Amino acid sequence: MRKGNISRRGERSFRIKIELARDPADGRRRYHLETVKGLPSETRTEVKARAKVRLVELLHQMNKGEHVERSTATVKGYVGSWLENPAGLNPKTAERYRQLAEAQIYPHLGHIELQKLDESHLQDWHGKLLASGGKNGKPLSARTVGHAHRVLHTALARAALGKKVFRNVASLVKPPKVEEKEVVILTADRIGDMLSNIQDHPLHVPAVVALGTGLRRGEVLGLRWQDVDLDAGMLQVKRSLGEAGKKSIPLQERLYFKAPKSAAGRRSVSLAPFVIEALRMHRRAQLELRVALGLGKQPDDALVFANPDGSPMSPDKLSRDWANLVRARKLPLVSFHALRHSHVSMLIDGGLDVFSVSRRIGHSSASLTLSRYTHLFSRKDSEAVAAIEAALTR
Repeated sequence: MRKGNISRRGERSFRIKIELARDPADGRRRYHLETVKGLPSETRTEVKARAKVRLVELLHQMNKGEHVERSTATVKGYVGSWLENPAGLNPKTAERYRQLAEAQIYPHLGHIELQKLDESHLQDWHGKLLASGGKNGKPLSARTVGHAHRVLHTALARAALGKKVFRNVASLVKPPKVEEKEVVILTADRIGDMLSNIQDHPLHVPAVVALGTGLRRGEVLGLRWQDVDLDAGMLQVKRSLGEAGKKSIPLQERLYFKAPKSAAGRRSVSLAPFVIEALRMHRRAQLELRVALGLGKQPDDALVFANPDGSPMSPDKLSRDWANLVRARKLPLVSFHALRHSHVSMLIDGGLDVFSVSRRIGHSSASLTLSRYTHLFSRKDSEAVAAIEAALTR
């Protein structure tokens, strides 16, 4: 059984010292040393109590053979090494993680030894980011701080699994609370006018599909004709098109197809007649263009929305082109992704229950749908109360 003790190191800090096995090379005694620092709100007694709990926890881990060998690897060294080849992350997510690490993690925590990172470091880090973590020292939003925290949490979870650290300290400190903003939508009375206004534009049919199915941008661009059955009025969501990498890299090297994030994302979606008609016309025009260009018969895996040569379109360019289109034609300033939100709004207005809405749009759970669109469901609930009141008082 290992032995350990606690000694006071400062006004509100205590050092844990645990005896380890002798060094096999020279026989010298080794120790595990760890300092528990007090938080601003803690008294010395509270810090000491926390240090005692930590000592018991460490002894328990070590006696079970879970001792972590001492390492001087820094946060930047470990996180940077992981992000060079982040197995399990899609390219877009990996790119975003690297951006967050470079901008928000390394400047503040990068120099700290991974095994010495504690709760006080993370609390100070959150405060600094919220106060001046943005570009040119501007405050950073709670949402972005939360994203940076998630990157660190993921890295530390991997480190804990590999026994590089005793625990994931990021799981002990909650990121700042994010005030959810209402999603921006295109109201029902404006949808018809918008679609009529852009009927001559190449983005008309993609917009019809997004509004009529609730598919995400990448899901719209990942559709193949073999995934669409116009006679049955149904399409299958099997994959999504993503884009990641520096703009200096050729476009087709930045594009990649990925499977849905969850089983719920792989789904069947029924099509309204106006969507079917738009897709029929689009397919006819697409085939006529191929003939005119001398490209011959479409391959079996031909994309529904593609460049003239059949190659995938850039998701980022689609968003930029959409933004330019609505500004140029003085239409409601909603993003292409907002068409998905508008679809959900129409479903809720139509009285569809949350479970059916969740399945149709590919959310992993109904609770996610409720949290994302709570203001829309609340509005329907208020209408229900008004209807009951009217029925009982007439």
